[in-house]
Amino acid sequence: MRLHLLASLLLLSTPAPAQQPVAITVALDHTIAPYKPIDRWFGYDEGNYTTTPNGRALLRELHDLSPVPVTIRAHHLLTSGNGTPELKWSSTGVYSEDAQGHPVYNFAILDGIFDAYKAAGVRPMVELGFMPQDLAATVPGRDAYQVHYPKSSISGSSNNPPKDYAKWGELSRKVTEHLVQRYGRDTVKTWYFEVWNEPDIDYWHGSLQDYLKLYDFAVAGVRSALPGAIVGGPATTGPNNPHAAQFLEGFLTHIAETKSPLNFISFHAKGQPKVVDGTVTMGLRSELQDVDHGFRIIAKYPQFQHLPIILSEADPEGCAACSSKVNPANNYRNGTLYPAYTAAAYKALFALQDRHNVNLISMLSWSFEFEDRDFFEGFRDLSTNGIDKPILNLFRMTALLKGDRVQTTSTGEVPLATLLDTGVRTSPDIDAIATAAPHQAAVLLWNYHDLAELPAGTPATQPTPTTVTITGLPANLHHARLTHFRIDATHSNSYTAWQAMGSPQHPTSTQLTLLHRAAKLQTLDTPGPITVTHGTATLTTTLPRQSISCLQLIW
Repeated sequence: MRLHLLASLLLLSTPAPAQQPVAITVALDHTIAPYKPIDRWFGYDEGNYTTTPNGRALLRELHDLSPVPVTIRAHHLLTSGNGTPELKWSSTGVYSEDAQGHPVYNFAILDGIFDAYKAAGVRPMVELGFMPQDLAATVPGRDAYQVHYPKSSISGSSNNPPKDYAKWGELSRKVTEHLVQRYGRDTVKTWYFEVWNEPDIDYWHGSLQDYLKLYDFAVAGVRSALPGAIVGGPATTGPNNPHAAQFLEGFLTHIAETKSPLNFISFHAKGQPKVVDGTVTMGLRSELQDVDHGFRIIAKYPQFQHLPIILSEADPEGCAACSSKVNPANNYRNGTLYPAYTAAAYKALFALQDRHNVNLISMLSWSFEFEDRDFFEGFRDLSTNGIDKPILNLFRMTALLKGDRVQTTSTGEVPLATLLDTGVRTSPDIDAIATAAPHQAAVLLWNYHDLAELPAGTPATQPTPTTVTITGLPANLHHARLTHFRIDATHSNSYTAWQAMGSPQHPTSTQLTLLHRAAKLQTLDTPGPITVTHGTATLTTTLPRQSISCLQLIW
Protein backbone atom coordinates (compact mmCIF):
# COMPACT_ATOMS: atom_id res chain seq x y z
CA MET A 1 0.00 0.00 0.00
CA ARG A 2 2.77 2.43 0.98
CA LEU A 3 4.75 1.55 -2.16
CA HIS A 4 1.67 2.14 -4.30
CA LEU A 5 1.06 5.52 -2.63
CA LEU A 6 4.73 6.48 -3.05
CA ALA A 7 4.62 5.55 -6.73
CA SER A 8 1.50 7.65 -7.20
CA LEU A 9 3.11 10.65 -5.52
CA LEU A 10 6.22 10.28 -7.68
CA LEU A 11 4.06 10.14 -10.80
CA LEU A 12 2.21 13.30 -9.80
CA SER A 13 5.46 15.13 -9.08
CA THR A 14 7.09 14.09 -12.35
CA PRO A 15 6.81 16.86 -14.96
CA ALA A 16 5.16 16.05 -18.27
CA PRO A 17 7.56 15.15 -21.05
CA ALA A 18 8.61 18.16 -23.13
CA GLN A 19 6.75 18.81 -26.34
CA GLN A 20 8.84 18.23 -29.46
CA PRO A 21 10.09 21.50 -31.04
CA VAL A 22 8.32 22.74 -34.16
CA ALA A 23 9.94 24.48 -37.11
CA ILE A 24 7.85 26.84 -39.24
CA THR A 25 9.17 28.33 -42.48
CA VAL A 26 7.60 31.34 -44.21
CA ALA A 27 8.62 32.03 -47.82
CA LEU A 28 7.70 35.64 -48.52
CA ASP A 29 8.84 35.30 -52.13
CA HIS A 30 6.58 32.30 -52.81
CA THR A 31 3.16 33.82 -53.50
CA ILE A 32 0.07 31.61 -53.43
CA ALA A 33 -2.64 34.17 -54.26
CA PRO A 34 -3.79 37.66 -53.31
CA TYR A 35 -4.97 37.66 -49.71
CA LYS A 36 -8.70 38.20 -49.15
CA PRO A 37 -9.84 39.45 -45.72
CA ILE A 38 -12.65 36.91 -45.39
CA ASP A 39 -12.84 37.61 -41.64
CA ARG A 40 -14.31 41.12 -41.93
CA TRP A 41 -17.90 39.83 -41.60
CA PHE A 42 -20.04 39.49 -38.45
CA GLY A 43 -23.68 38.77 -37.65
CA TYR A 44 -26.29 38.21 -34.95
CA ASP A 45 -29.94 37.30 -34.34
CA GLU A 46 -30.88 40.25 -32.17
CA GLY A 47 -30.85 43.18 -34.59
CA ASN A 48 -32.22 45.55 -31.95
CA TYR A 49 -28.97 45.20 -29.94
CA THR A 50 -27.43 47.30 -32.71
CA THR A 51 -28.66 50.54 -31.19
CA THR A 52 -27.73 49.87 -27.56
CA PRO A 53 -24.69 51.71 -26.16
CA ASN A 54 -22.66 48.48 -26.06
CA GLY A 55 -23.81 47.55 -29.56
CA ARG A 56 -22.83 50.94 -30.99
CA ALA A 57 -19.44 50.81 -29.27
CA LEU A 58 -18.73 47.30 -30.57
CA LEU A 59 -19.67 48.27 -34.12
CA ARG A 60 -17.13 51.07 -33.94
CA GLU A 61 -14.49 48.65 -32.67
CA LEU A 62 -15.22 46.33 -35.59
CA HIS A 63 -14.87 49.25 -38.00
CA ASP A 64 -11.53 50.13 -36.43
CA LEU A 65 -10.09 46.65 -36.96
CA SER A 66 -8.70 47.60 -40.36
CA PRO A 67 -9.24 49.84 -43.39
CA VAL A 68 -11.10 46.99 -45.10
CA PRO A 69 -14.90 47.46 -44.95
CA VAL A 70 -16.62 45.42 -42.24
CA THR A 71 -19.97 43.88 -43.17
CA ILE A 72 -22.76 43.16 -40.67
CA ARG A 73 -25.59 40.64 -41.19
CA ALA A 74 -28.58 40.57 -38.86
CA HIS A 75 -31.78 38.52 -38.70
CA HIS A 76 -35.30 39.91 -38.28
CA LEU A 77 -34.96 43.02 -40.43
CA LEU A 78 -38.57 42.60 -41.63
CA THR A 79 -40.08 40.90 -38.56
CA SER A 80 -43.17 42.49 -36.98
CA GLY A 81 -42.91 43.96 -33.49
CA ASN A 82 -42.00 47.06 -31.52
CA GLY A 83 -38.22 46.58 -31.53
CA THR A 84 -37.91 44.91 -28.13
CA PRO A 85 -35.09 42.35 -28.34
CA GLU A 86 -35.06 38.89 -26.78
CA LEU A 87 -32.66 35.99 -27.17
CA LYS A 88 -32.92 34.79 -30.79
CA TRP A 89 -35.53 37.43 -31.61
CA SER A 90 -35.77 40.98 -32.87
CA SER A 91 -38.20 43.12 -34.86
CA THR A 92 -38.65 46.32 -36.84
CA GLY A 93 -42.38 46.50 -37.61
CA VAL A 94 -41.61 47.63 -41.15
CA TYR A 95 -44.76 46.15 -42.68
CA SER A 96 -48.37 45.87 -41.65
CA GLU A 97 -51.74 46.01 -43.42
CA ASP A 98 -54.76 48.23 -42.81
CA ALA A 99 -58.31 46.95 -42.47
CA GLN A 100 -58.64 46.78 -46.24
CA GLY A 101 -55.46 44.73 -46.63
CA HIS A 102 -53.38 47.59 -48.01
CA PRO A 103 -49.70 47.65 -47.06
CA VAL A 104 -48.56 50.18 -44.44
CA TYR A 105 -44.81 50.84 -44.09
CA ASN A 106 -43.02 52.16 -41.01
CA PHE A 107 -39.23 52.46 -41.32
CA ALA A 108 -38.48 54.11 -37.96
CA ILE A 109 -36.89 51.11 -36.22
CA LEU A 110 -35.13 49.84 -39.35
CA ASP A 111 -33.71 53.33 -39.93
CA GLY A 112 -32.32 53.34 -36.39
CA ILE A 113 -30.44 50.11 -37.05
CA PHE A 114 -29.06 51.19 -40.42
CA ASP A 115 -28.23 54.67 -39.14
CA ALA A 116 -26.13 53.00 -36.42
CA TYR A 117 -24.29 51.05 -39.11
CA LYS A 118 -23.65 54.26 -41.01
CA ALA A 119 -22.46 56.09 -37.89
CA ALA A 120 -20.02 53.28 -37.11
CA GLY A 121 -18.76 53.15 -40.68
CA VAL A 122 -19.72 49.50 -41.24
CA ARG A 123 -21.61 48.03 -44.20
CA PRO A 124 -24.90 46.16 -43.78
CA MET A 125 -25.71 42.88 -45.47
CA VAL A 126 -29.45 43.13 -46.06
CA GLU A 127 -30.95 39.78 -45.12
CA LEU A 128 -34.52 39.82 -46.42
CA GLY A 129 -36.43 38.15 -43.59
CA PHE A 130 -38.45 37.26 -41.72
CA MET A 131 -42.13 37.33 -42.72
CA PRO A 132 -44.21 40.22 -41.36
CA GLN A 133 -47.19 39.02 -39.35
CA ASP A 134 -49.83 40.49 -41.65
CA LEU A 135 -48.14 38.97 -44.71
CA ALA A 136 -47.59 35.47 -43.31
CA ALA A 137 -49.59 32.65 -44.87
CA THR A 138 -51.48 30.22 -42.68
CA VAL A 139 -49.50 27.05 -42.09
CA PRO A 140 -51.02 24.30 -39.92
CA GLY A 141 -49.40 24.18 -36.51
CA ARG A 142 -47.71 27.56 -36.99
CA ASP A 143 -50.32 29.82 -35.45
CA ALA A 144 -48.30 31.84 -32.95
CA TYR A 145 -46.25 34.59 -34.56
CA GLN A 146 -43.48 34.80 -31.96
CA VAL A 147 -42.36 31.74 -30.01
CA HIS A 148 -40.13 32.66 -27.08
CA TYR A 149 -36.74 31.05 -26.49
CA PRO A 150 -35.84 28.49 -25.06
CA LYS A 151 -38.69 27.00 -27.06
CA SER A 152 -38.03 26.81 -30.78
CA SER A 153 -38.11 30.49 -31.66
CA ILE A 154 -38.23 29.61 -35.39
CA SER A 155 -41.42 27.57 -35.11
CA GLY A 156 -43.84 30.51 -35.31
CA SER A 157 -45.47 32.07 -38.35
CA SER A 158 -42.63 34.62 -38.63
CA ASN A 159 -41.02 31.89 -40.75
CA ASN A 160 -44.06 31.11 -42.89
CA PRO A 161 -44.21 31.77 -46.64
CA PRO A 162 -46.09 34.91 -47.72
CA LYS A 163 -49.81 34.70 -48.33
CA ASP A 164 -49.24 36.85 -51.41
CA TYR A 165 -45.90 36.60 -53.26
CA ALA A 166 -46.60 39.79 -55.20
CA LYS A 167 -46.89 41.68 -51.90
CA TRP A 168 -43.64 40.05 -50.76
CA GLY A 169 -41.93 41.25 -53.94
CA GLU A 170 -43.31 44.73 -53.41
CA LEU A 171 -42.08 44.71 -49.81
CA SER A 172 -38.59 43.86 -51.09
CA ARG A 173 -38.84 46.66 -53.63
CA LYS A 174 -40.14 49.17 -51.11
CA VAL A 175 -37.42 48.41 -48.55
CA THR A 176 -34.70 48.70 -51.20
CA GLU A 177 -36.18 51.93 -52.54
CA HIS A 178 -36.19 53.39 -49.04
CA LEU A 179 -32.58 52.38 -48.42
CA VAL A 180 -31.54 53.99 -51.70
CA GLN A 181 -33.35 57.20 -50.85
CA ARG A 182 -31.88 57.36 -47.35
CA TYR A 183 -28.28 56.22 -47.95
CA GLY A 184 -27.67 56.87 -51.64
CA ARG A 185 -27.73 54.67 -54.73
CA ASP A 186 -23.96 54.34 -55.02
CA THR A 187 -23.66 53.27 -51.38
CA VAL A 188 -26.46 50.70 -51.44
CA LYS A 189 -25.07 49.23 -54.66
CA THR A 190 -22.12 47.97 -52.58
CA TRP A 191 -24.39 46.09 -50.14
CA TYR A 192 -25.24 42.39 -50.36
CA PHE A 193 -28.94 41.45 -50.43
CA GLU A 194 -29.46 37.88 -49.18
CA VAL A 195 -32.85 36.20 -49.41
CA TRP A 196 -33.86 34.60 -46.10
CA ASN A 197 -31.86 32.37 -43.76
CA GLU A 198 -31.49 28.58 -43.61
CA PRO A 199 -34.59 27.77 -45.66
CA ASP A 200 -33.71 24.06 -45.61
CA ILE A 201 -34.69 23.78 -41.93
CA ASP A 202 -37.44 25.21 -39.73
CA TYR A 203 -36.50 28.79 -40.53
CA TRP A 204 -38.71 28.24 -43.60
CA HIS A 205 -42.09 26.54 -43.29
CA GLY A 206 -42.34 25.74 -46.96
CA SER A 207 -40.81 23.60 -49.68
CA LEU A 208 -37.78 24.16 -51.90
CA GLN A 209 -40.14 25.28 -54.65
CA ASP A 210 -41.76 27.76 -52.26
CA TYR A 211 -38.32 29.18 -51.43
CA LEU A 212 -37.37 29.47 -55.10
CA LYS A 213 -40.52 31.50 -55.64
CA LEU A 214 -39.70 33.63 -52.59
CA TYR A 215 -36.22 34.22 -54.01
CA ASP A 216 -37.39 35.16 -57.50
CA PHE A 217 -39.98 37.65 -56.24
CA ALA A 218 -37.51 39.16 -53.77
CA VAL A 219 -34.70 39.74 -56.26
CA ALA A 220 -37.15 41.10 -58.82
CA GLY A 221 -38.31 43.61 -56.23
CA VAL A 222 -34.78 44.57 -55.18
CA ARG A 223 -33.59 44.93 -58.78
CA SER A 224 -36.67 46.97 -59.67
CA ALA A 225 -35.67 49.58 -57.10
CA LEU A 226 -31.93 49.20 -57.65
CA PRO A 227 -30.85 47.76 -61.02
CA GLY A 228 -27.55 45.97 -60.59
CA ALA A 229 -28.06 45.32 -56.87
CA ILE A 230 -25.92 42.49 -55.46
CA VAL A 231 -28.36 39.66 -54.77
CA GLY A 232 -27.90 36.05 -53.69
CA GLY A 233 -28.66 33.11 -51.44
CA PRO A 234 -29.79 30.55 -50.40
CA ALA A 235 -28.04 30.69 -46.96
CA THR A 236 -28.62 27.00 -46.31
CA THR A 237 -27.25 25.08 -43.36
CA GLY A 238 -24.10 22.97 -43.70
CA PRO A 239 -23.98 20.98 -46.98
CA ASN A 240 -22.43 18.02 -45.19
CA ASN A 241 -26.06 17.27 -44.36
CA PRO A 242 -27.63 15.54 -47.41
CA HIS A 243 -30.86 17.54 -47.17
CA ALA A 244 -28.98 20.86 -47.09
CA ALA A 245 -26.80 19.70 -49.99
CA GLN A 246 -29.89 18.77 -52.00
CA PHE A 247 -31.44 22.16 -51.24
CA LEU A 248 -28.30 24.02 -52.36
CA GLU A 249 -28.10 22.00 -55.57
CA GLY A 250 -31.80 22.55 -56.23
CA PHE A 251 -31.30 26.28 -55.85
CA LEU A 252 -28.31 26.40 -58.21
CA THR A 253 -30.11 24.25 -60.78
CA HIS A 254 -33.07 26.61 -60.65
CA ILE A 255 -30.85 29.64 -61.21
CA ALA A 256 -29.07 27.90 -64.08
CA GLU A 257 -32.38 27.08 -65.77
CA THR A 258 -34.27 30.32 -65.16
CA LYS A 259 -31.36 32.79 -65.33
CA SER A 260 -32.71 34.49 -62.22
CA PRO A 261 -30.16 37.03 -60.96
CA LEU A 262 -27.42 35.62 -58.75
CA ASN A 263 -24.33 37.60 -57.72
CA PHE A 264 -23.15 35.46 -54.81
CA ILE A 265 -23.80 32.06 -53.25
CA SER A 266 -24.20 31.67 -49.50
CA PHE A 267 -24.36 28.72 -47.14
CA HIS A 268 -23.37 28.01 -43.53
CA ALA A 269 -20.72 25.87 -41.88
CA LYS A 270 -20.73 24.79 -38.23
CA GLY A 271 -18.62 22.68 -35.90
CA GLN A 272 -19.97 20.41 -33.17
CA PRO A 273 -18.38 20.80 -29.72
CA LYS A 274 -19.33 18.25 -27.08
CA VAL A 275 -18.36 17.33 -23.55
CA VAL A 276 -16.62 13.95 -23.80
CA ASP A 277 -15.45 12.29 -20.57
CA GLY A 278 -15.78 15.63 -18.81
CA THR A 279 -13.70 17.54 -21.38
CA VAL A 280 -14.94 20.05 -23.96
CA THR A 281 -14.10 18.55 -27.33
CA MET A 282 -14.41 20.77 -30.39
CA GLY A 283 -15.72 19.65 -33.78
CA LEU A 284 -13.51 21.45 -36.30
CA ARG A 285 -13.90 18.49 -38.67
CA SER A 286 -17.66 19.14 -38.99
CA GLU A 287 -17.24 22.79 -40.00
CA LEU A 288 -14.60 21.95 -42.59
CA GLN A 289 -16.64 19.09 -44.00
CA ASP A 290 -19.55 21.50 -44.51
CA VAL A 291 -17.28 23.82 -46.46
CA ASP A 292 -15.69 21.00 -48.46
CA HIS A 293 -19.08 19.63 -49.53
CA GLY A 294 -20.46 23.09 -50.33
CA PHE A 295 -17.48 24.03 -52.47
CA ARG A 296 -17.69 20.69 -54.27
CA ILE A 297 -21.35 21.31 -55.14
CA ILE A 298 -20.68 24.82 -56.44
CA ALA A 299 -17.71 23.66 -58.52
CA LYS A 300 -20.05 21.31 -60.41
CA TYR A 301 -21.64 24.38 -62.04
CA PRO A 302 -19.01 26.02 -64.29
CA GLN A 303 -21.15 29.13 -64.71
CA PHE A 304 -21.16 29.67 -60.93
CA GLN A 305 -17.74 28.35 -59.92
CA HIS A 306 -16.13 31.77 -59.69
CA LEU A 307 -19.06 33.66 -58.17
CA PRO A 308 -18.29 35.05 -54.71
CA ILE A 309 -19.08 32.56 -51.95
CA ILE A 310 -20.24 33.93 -48.61
CA LEU A 311 -20.20 31.62 -45.61
CA SER A 312 -22.85 33.81 -44.02
CA GLU A 313 -22.42 31.88 -40.76
CA ALA A 314 -19.16 30.03 -40.06
CA ASP A 315 -18.72 29.05 -36.42
CA PRO A 316 -17.65 26.32 -33.99
CA GLU A 317 -21.36 25.46 -33.45
CA GLY A 318 -24.85 26.67 -34.21
CA CYS A 319 -26.48 28.57 -31.34
CA ALA A 320 -24.90 31.88 -30.33
CA ALA A 321 -27.64 32.54 -27.76
CA CYS A 322 -27.16 29.17 -26.00
CA SER A 323 -24.92 30.07 -23.08
CA SER A 324 -22.67 27.71 -21.18
CA LYS A 325 -25.42 27.61 -18.54
CA VAL A 326 -27.55 25.86 -21.17
CA ASN A 327 -24.73 23.85 -22.75
CA PRO A 328 -21.55 23.48 -20.66
CA ALA A 329 -19.51 22.76 -23.82
CA ASN A 330 -20.06 26.38 -24.81
CA ASN A 331 -17.74 27.69 -22.11
CA TYR A 332 -14.99 27.38 -24.73
CA ARG A 333 -16.23 30.77 -25.95
CA ASN A 334 -14.74 32.70 -23.02
CA GLY A 335 -11.07 31.79 -23.27
CA THR A 336 -8.37 31.03 -25.82
CA LEU A 337 -9.86 27.82 -27.26
CA TYR A 338 -12.31 29.86 -29.38
CA PRO A 339 -9.66 32.02 -31.11
CA ALA A 340 -7.25 29.06 -31.49
CA TYR A 341 -10.01 27.03 -33.18
CA THR A 342 -10.87 29.95 -35.45
CA ALA A 343 -7.23 30.47 -36.45
CA ALA A 344 -6.87 26.81 -37.43
CA ALA A 345 -10.16 26.96 -39.37
CA TYR A 346 -9.10 30.18 -41.10
CA LYS A 347 -6.14 28.62 -42.91
CA ALA A 348 -8.12 25.50 -43.75
CA LEU A 349 -10.85 27.56 -45.45
CA PHE A 350 -8.29 29.09 -47.79
CA ALA A 351 -6.87 25.64 -48.48
CA LEU A 352 -10.34 24.31 -49.36
CA GLN A 353 -10.97 27.29 -51.64
CA ASP A 354 -7.71 26.55 -53.46
CA ARG A 355 -8.52 22.83 -53.69
CA HIS A 356 -11.88 23.43 -55.39
CA ASN A 357 -10.84 26.53 -57.36
CA VAL A 358 -13.75 28.63 -56.06
CA ASN A 359 -14.02 32.22 -54.85
CA LEU A 360 -14.51 32.48 -51.09
CA ILE A 361 -14.95 36.08 -49.90
CA SER A 362 -16.49 35.69 -46.44
CA MET A 363 -16.17 33.67 -43.26
CA LEU A 364 -18.89 35.45 -41.28
CA SER A 365 -18.60 35.02 -37.52
CA TRP A 366 -22.11 34.82 -36.05
CA SER A 367 -21.15 36.70 -32.91
CA PHE A 368 -21.85 40.16 -31.52
CA GLU A 369 -22.96 41.00 -27.96
CA PHE A 370 -25.83 40.28 -25.57
CA GLU A 371 -27.54 42.77 -23.28
CA ASP A 372 -28.40 42.39 -19.57
CA ARG A 373 -26.58 39.10 -19.12
CA ASP A 374 -23.96 37.89 -16.65
CA PHE A 375 -20.30 38.61 -17.29
CA PHE A 376 -18.72 35.73 -19.26
CA GLU A 377 -21.96 33.76 -19.28
CA GLY A 378 -20.66 31.76 -22.22
CA PHE A 379 -22.56 33.21 -25.15
CA ARG A 380 -20.89 33.21 -28.56
CA ASP A 381 -20.12 36.91 -28.50
CA LEU A 382 -17.23 39.28 -29.09
CA SER A 383 -17.67 41.20 -25.86
CA THR A 384 -19.48 40.74 -22.56
CA ASN A 385 -21.03 43.82 -20.95
CA GLY A 386 -18.66 45.97 -22.96
CA ILE A 387 -15.53 43.93 -22.12
CA ASP A 388 -13.86 42.49 -25.22
CA LYS A 389 -13.23 38.75 -25.16
CA PRO A 390 -10.10 36.98 -26.47
CA ILE A 391 -11.83 36.06 -29.76
CA LEU A 392 -11.99 39.74 -30.75
CA ASN A 393 -8.22 39.95 -30.38
CA LEU A 394 -7.85 37.20 -32.96
CA PHE A 395 -9.69 39.41 -35.43
CA ARG A 396 -7.37 42.26 -34.48
CA MET A 397 -4.51 39.93 -35.40
CA THR A 398 -5.97 38.80 -38.72
CA ALA A 399 -6.50 42.46 -39.60
CA LEU A 400 -2.70 42.68 -39.87
CA LEU A 401 -2.68 40.19 -42.77
CA LYS A 402 -2.56 42.00 -46.12
CA GLY A 403 -1.06 41.81 -49.58
CA ASP A 404 -0.46 38.28 -50.88
CA ARG A 405 -0.84 34.92 -49.18
CA VAL A 406 2.57 33.28 -49.16
CA GLN A 407 3.77 29.73 -48.59
CA THR A 408 4.22 28.40 -45.07
CA THR A 409 5.38 24.98 -43.94
CA SER A 410 5.36 23.55 -40.44
CA THR A 411 6.69 20.35 -38.90
CA GLY A 412 3.76 20.57 -36.46
CA GLU A 413 0.87 21.05 -38.87
CA VAL A 414 -2.05 18.65 -39.05
CA PRO A 415 -2.64 18.00 -42.78
CA LEU A 416 -5.89 19.17 -44.36
CA ALA A 417 -6.91 15.56 -45.08
CA THR A 418 -6.62 14.74 -41.37
CA LEU A 419 -8.50 17.88 -40.34
CA LEU A 420 -11.36 16.77 -42.61
CA ASP A 421 -11.24 13.17 -41.47
CA THR A 422 -10.77 13.32 -37.71
CA GLY A 423 -10.01 16.92 -36.71
CA VAL A 424 -7.22 17.56 -34.21
CA ARG A 425 -7.44 14.62 -31.82
CA THR A 426 -3.86 13.35 -31.43
CA SER A 427 -0.96 15.78 -31.92
CA PRO A 428 -1.81 19.50 -31.79
CA ASP A 429 -2.05 21.58 -34.93
CA ILE A 430 0.87 24.01 -34.75
CA ASP A 431 0.85 25.91 -38.00
CA ALA A 432 0.82 29.34 -39.63
CA ILE A 433 -0.67 31.50 -42.35
CA ALA A 434 1.31 34.48 -43.67
CA THR A 435 1.07 37.44 -46.00
CA ALA A 436 3.54 39.76 -47.68
CA ALA A 437 3.00 43.36 -48.80
CA PRO A 438 5.42 46.14 -49.75
CA HIS A 439 7.80 46.72 -46.83
CA GLN A 440 5.87 44.50 -44.44
CA ALA A 441 4.83 40.95 -43.65
CA ALA A 442 2.61 39.23 -41.09
CA VAL A 443 2.65 35.67 -39.77
CA LEU A 444 -0.26 34.25 -37.77
CA LEU A 445 0.65 31.08 -35.87
CA TRP A 446 -1.23 28.92 -33.38
CA ASN A 447 -1.13 25.88 -31.13
CA TYR A 448 -4.57 24.27 -31.37
CA HIS A 449 -6.13 21.03 -30.16
CA ASP A 450 -9.79 19.94 -30.26
CA LEU A 451 -9.67 18.93 -26.59
CA ALA A 452 -9.85 21.76 -24.09
CA GLU A 453 -7.91 19.64 -21.58
CA LEU A 454 -5.47 16.80 -22.11
CA PRO A 455 -4.58 14.01 -19.63
CA ALA A 456 -1.80 14.92 -17.22
CA GLY A 457 1.57 13.79 -18.48
CA THR A 458 0.70 14.26 -22.15
CA PRO A 459 3.60 16.09 -23.87
CA ALA A 460 1.21 18.44 -25.66
CA THR A 461 0.18 19.96 -22.31
CA GLN A 462 3.56 21.70 -22.28
CA PRO A 463 4.39 24.87 -24.26
CA THR A 464 5.90 24.02 -27.62
CA PRO A 465 9.32 25.45 -28.55
CA THR A 466 8.78 26.98 -31.97
CA THR A 467 11.23 28.41 -34.46
CA VAL A 468 9.90 30.64 -37.23
CA THR A 469 12.23 31.18 -40.19
CA ILE A 470 11.16 33.93 -42.57
CA THR A 471 12.84 33.89 -45.99
CA GLY A 472 12.48 36.09 -49.04
CA LEU A 473 13.17 39.40 -47.30
CA PRO A 474 15.16 41.98 -49.33
CA ALA A 475 18.75 40.78 -49.77
CA ASN A 476 20.18 44.15 -48.71
CA LEU A 477 18.04 44.37 -45.55
CA HIS A 478 19.86 44.10 -42.19
CA HIS A 479 17.07 44.73 -39.71
CA ALA A 480 13.27 44.79 -39.62
CA ARG A 481 10.99 45.99 -36.86
CA LEU A 482 9.24 43.04 -35.18
CA THR A 483 6.07 43.29 -33.13
CA HIS A 484 5.01 40.01 -31.53
CA PHE A 485 1.34 39.97 -30.51
CA ARG A 486 0.07 37.12 -28.32
CA ILE A 487 -3.18 35.64 -27.04
CA ASP A 488 -2.72 33.20 -24.18
CA ALA A 489 -3.60 32.82 -20.51
CA THR A 490 -1.80 36.02 -19.53
CA HIS A 491 -1.95 38.15 -22.70
CA SER A 492 -4.95 39.71 -24.48
CA ASN A 493 -7.26 37.80 -22.17
CA SER A 494 -9.98 39.52 -20.16
CA TYR A 495 -11.45 36.18 -19.07
CA THR A 496 -8.47 35.04 -17.01
CA ALA A 497 -8.14 38.57 -15.60
CA TRP A 498 -11.79 38.41 -14.52
CA GLN A 499 -11.28 34.99 -12.95
CA ALA A 500 -8.24 36.29 -11.04
CA MET A 501 -10.51 38.97 -9.53
CA GLY A 502 -12.80 36.25 -8.20
CA SER A 503 -15.23 36.34 -11.16
CA PRO A 504 -17.23 39.37 -9.96
CA GLN A 505 -20.68 39.91 -11.48
CA HIS A 506 -20.63 43.54 -10.30
CA PRO A 507 -17.08 44.73 -10.95
CA THR A 508 -15.96 47.94 -9.33
CA SER A 509 -14.84 50.85 -11.49
CA THR A 510 -11.22 49.91 -10.77
CA GLN A 511 -11.88 46.30 -11.79
CA LEU A 512 -13.60 47.45 -14.98
CA THR A 513 -10.58 49.56 -15.85
CA LEU A 514 -8.32 46.56 -15.36
CA LEU A 515 -10.63 44.35 -17.44
CA HIS A 516 -10.69 46.82 -20.32
CA ARG A 517 -6.89 46.94 -20.21
CA ALA A 518 -6.60 43.14 -20.20
CA ALA A 519 -9.05 42.93 -23.11
CA LYS A 520 -6.79 44.79 -25.54
CA LEU A 521 -4.46 43.07 -27.98
CA GLN A 522 -1.10 42.86 -26.20
CA THR A 523 2.46 42.15 -27.23
CA LEU A 524 4.54 39.31 -25.83
CA ASP A 525 7.54 41.58 -25.47
CA THR A 526 8.70 45.05 -26.45
CA PRO A 527 8.66 45.67 -30.21
CA GLY A 528 12.13 46.10 -31.65
CA PRO A 529 14.55 45.15 -34.41
CA ILE A 530 15.13 41.62 -35.63
CA THR A 531 18.30 40.75 -37.51
CA VAL A 532 18.01 39.91 -41.20
CA THR A 533 20.85 37.98 -42.83
CA HIS A 534 20.90 37.28 -46.55
CA GLY A 535 17.14 37.82 -46.74
CA THR A 536 16.33 35.57 -43.76
CA ALA A 537 15.11 36.33 -40.23
CA THR A 538 14.65 33.77 -37.46
CA LEU A 539 12.55 33.98 -34.31
CA THR A 540 12.40 31.44 -31.48
CA THR A 541 9.44 31.41 -29.11
CA THR A 542 7.21 29.00 -27.20
CA LEU A 543 3.54 28.45 -27.95
CA PRO A 544 1.41 27.30 -25.01
CA ARG A 545 -1.64 25.14 -25.70
CA GLN A 546 -4.51 27.01 -27.36
CA SER A 547 -2.40 30.14 -27.89
CA ILE A 548 -2.04 32.38 -30.92
CA SER A 549 0.78 34.68 -31.99
CA CYS A 550 0.98 37.23 -34.76
CA LEU A 551 4.39 38.41 -35.95
CA GLN A 552 4.35 41.74 -37.76
CA LEU A 553 7.51 42.76 -39.62
CA ILE A 554 7.95 46.25 -41.07
CA TRP A 555 11.01 47.54 -42.92
